[in-house]
Amino acid sequence: MQQNVAGILQSDKFSQEVHLKGWVRTFRANRFIALNDGSTIKNIQCVIDFEKTDESLLKRITTGAAIAVTGTLVESLGKGQSVEIQVSNIEILGDSNPEKYPIQPKKHSFEFLRENAHLRVRTNTFSAVMRVRSALSFAVHKYFTENGFYNVHTPIITGSDAEGAGEMFQVTTLDLTNPPKKEDGKIDYGQDFFGKETNLTVSGQLEAETYAMALSKVYTFGPTFRAENSNTTRHLAEFWMIEPEVAFNDLDANMDLAEDFIKSVINYVLENCLDDLTFLDKRFAKEESTKPAQQRSEFSLLEKLKFVVDNNFKRVSYTEAIDILRNCKPNKKKKFQYLIDEWGADLQSEHERYLVEKHFKCPVILFDYPANIKAFYMRLNDDGKTVRAMDVLFPGIGEIVGGSQREERYDVLLEKIKTLGIDEKELWWYLELRKFGTAVHSGFGLGFERLVQFTTGMGNIRDVIPFPRTPQNAEF
Repeated sequence: MQQNVAGILQSDKFSQEVHLKGWVRTFRANRFIALNDGSTIKNIQCVIDFEKTDESLLKRITTGAAIAVTGTLVESLGKGQSVEIQVSNIEILGDSNPEKYPIQPKKHSFEFLRENAHLRVRTNTFSAVMRVRSALSFAVHKYFTENGFYNVHTPIITGSDAEGAGEMFQVTTLDLTNPPKKEDGKIDYGQDFFGKETNLTVSGQLEAETYAMALSKVYTFGPTFRAENSNTTRHLAEFWMIEPEVAFNDLDANMDLAEDFIKSVINYVLENCLDDLTFLDKRFAKEESTKPAQQRSEFSLLEKLKFVVDNNFKRVSYTEAIDILRNCKPNKKKKFQYLIDEWGADLQSEHERYLVEKHFKCPVILFDYPANIKAFYMRLNDDGKTVRAMDVLFPGIGEIVGGSQREERYDVLLEKIKTLGIDEKELWWYLELRKFGTAVHSGFGLGFERLVQFTTGMGNIRDVIPFPRTPQNAEF
């Protein structure tokens, strides 16, 4: 089996022969190669005898070049590493032109690195972020598998809009320069590939509910799409969603699941990605130090993660939260950008962060939101004006999870669909679930990139997905 840098750095078997392949990070004094293969944020120092190495070979050992080295593992006398390799043989696997290679051993802006997204993972920051992302992905599947959930692959192409927002990417094979038309002049989607208008999905929730009604505990983890023309640091046009759905779970059980799940996956990376998180913690501290004092985080990155893992999540009704926000100093002194005047306001990130960071000083789960600011599928409460919705709020980011107890009553759901002007024919199958063995059930959605962003401390969501898709940008 191929040896890697991470394994060799942990070895204390000196004098053993090792074989490594990787990419040159730096080469100094014609003697010291810093080699990295992506298995760890740490490089391994490879020491060559330049007097015994062909000069033409030395010239090819440049930043970015792929090489294979064979040598002896020895205890390092230099600072910064405990072991190093005394190289006996070196082979150039792939040259790298030092004048054209964009990822030089210096600080690059994130914007520059986004323009070179095919190479940015060779930097310390992005390799660390992507290893943490991979570990989080594994932890998600691990948690659900160990807790009796079944993974369901819901459709990417769909005829329904789960969120009712209408911000969807259309899927068609029609000739856009001359589409077939009906007598009334509208496009005839009956002649399209699927015989109807279809789009890329914004959520797998509705389809996952059908499987929860047979397998009891299911989850989806797949790509979703939102055609929202937003260029903020929190939005992507293509992103990944984690969506569990559980039959017989009410809202309280749903909140229990969300808290236990989030704590579990974050605890997994704390235990298994400490080198990367320690590096990202230092990067986060430097980034925060450049901000105005009032905008700086009260926590280091590692403190934020432990804050989530170590604290019980406070459960607060929307109504109670509105009272707290209406009477708080930032609202009374008009420090909030969006002032809270009355019940029914849609909370913004600044309000959510105030509740978490200033008032309760722990993660918060808000529940029982006004029906008119939440989706049609959420269960209506007896008061007729609130629904069994829940949002999990974190420090530094605000909402990270949104979920609800689903409306299981056929008559109530049908009335809500009609009131909102949704075509019930498009959701006949979803309504029919309420006719045959309906039951209380609940679920939530967690944007995976939002979780990665929180866990790594990255300021822009475009930097936690390998190839970001945003307005006017589908490069790579």
